[in-house]
Amino acid sequence: MHVPILKQGDYLIATIQSVLSDADLLQLRDDLADRVGQFRSRGVIIDVTVLDVIDSFATRTLRGVAHMLKLRGAETVIAGIQPDVAFAMVQLGLTLEGVGTALDLEEGLAFLNAKTKRGGSVWRGPIPSRSAPKAPLDAQIRKANRRRK
Repeated sequence: MHVPILKQGDYLIATIQSVLSDADLLQLRDDLADRVGQFRSRGVIIDVTVLDVIDSFATRTLRGVAHMLKLRGAETVIAGIQPDVAFAMVQLGLTLEGVGTALDLEEGLAFLNAKTKRGGSVWRGPIPSRSAPKAPLDAQIRKANRRRK
């Protein structure tokens, strides 16, 4: 089953609407990686509210997606893990270590706002060519980046 991915400002929202096969999860991973690059998204919410089971493959895949998207420049939050699912995951030793989680979509948006706005604005334009003469804007960007470090 195809998972719809909506663009909301700087964020992407993937809402899982039914149980996914392993192939569907891998397709979701590939679609999110493509869309983060295409839209230069700063954050992704994966809404799993309808899932009443998250198995070890799904857990590993979601964790891998979050880490992959982080490498592509986007924060990820998994929203809507049901209480029984969370309990079962803990009992089975399945973790989403290093991945943000939220109770629902609203909290997921708040999480991303806090994560992406914390460091101020991030330069998302094209990388300036080394051979091109330095413009005043380039100097301002370098100066702002040094302050963040």
